[in-house]
Amino acid sequence: MAAKKKAVKKSTKKAVPAYHRILLKLSGEAFQGPQGFGIHGETIQAIARELKEVHALGVQTAIMVGGGNIFRGARQKGFEIDRATGDYMGMLATVINALALQDALEKEGVFTRVLSAIEMKEVSEPFIRRRAMRHLEKDRVVIFAAGTGNPYFSTDTAAALRAMEIKAEVILKATRVDGVYDADPEKIPDAKFFAAISYREVLNQNLKVMDSTAISLCMDNGMPIVVFNMNRSGNIKRVVLGERVGSKVTPA
Repeated sequence: MAAKKKAVKKSTKKAVPAYHRILLKLSGEAFQGPQGFGIHGETIQAIARELKEVHALGVQTAIMVGGGNIFRGARQKGFEIDRATGDYMGMLATVINALALQDALEKEGVFTRVLSAIEMKEVSEPFIRRRAMRHLEKDRVVIFAAGTGNPYFSTDTAAALRAMEIKAEVILKATRVDGVYDADPEKIPDAKFFAAISYREVLNQNLKVMDSTAISLCMDNGMPIVVFNMNRSGNIKRVVLGERVGSKVTPA
């Protein structure tokens, strides 16, 4: 009887997260789902449900969203446009994604705030570091939009910058593959997988984890990065719980 009670007690023990405060980097591609463009309703709802589970663990969650599913700035094919103008257009695309994610999260009962680096009072709050941290302390999910507010800086770099500013413990980089490889595993099936790798190796081998500015910023400040597959259901929660998922980028 005592053993049975002990087993019941063990099964009801609450999972303890490995991180108290995280920054999740979601690319615009994460929103487009199988349709390959725009915002896919079922996909964004699935993301919101996963984030709700993470939020329920007591983890303070900030999210940096990209906008490539809507507009890729200067990289837009067949559309010649000034680099700065294209980057600003891409920043506005991230605001659309941020509002969509906010709506999906609040339908799941999770209170959120969208903070934009480009001021637009009617749809979001301006980014103020202390305000962002206060929202996190009040158990709200914070969604960062419009990157850094400056052209020539990617949302990867913005994610690294915001992670430092809010004193996040880790950056979670969501991708379409299982982690960091020495080549694109979608094109080269036998590409080498790295369970752990240093910032310096990422830069030296020019691995496409995040852009070099973002990696350098993380390296200078000792911010760990976990790269994982967003398309595997439950992976965000597994990473937060400290399970061996994806690849970890650290000082050594």
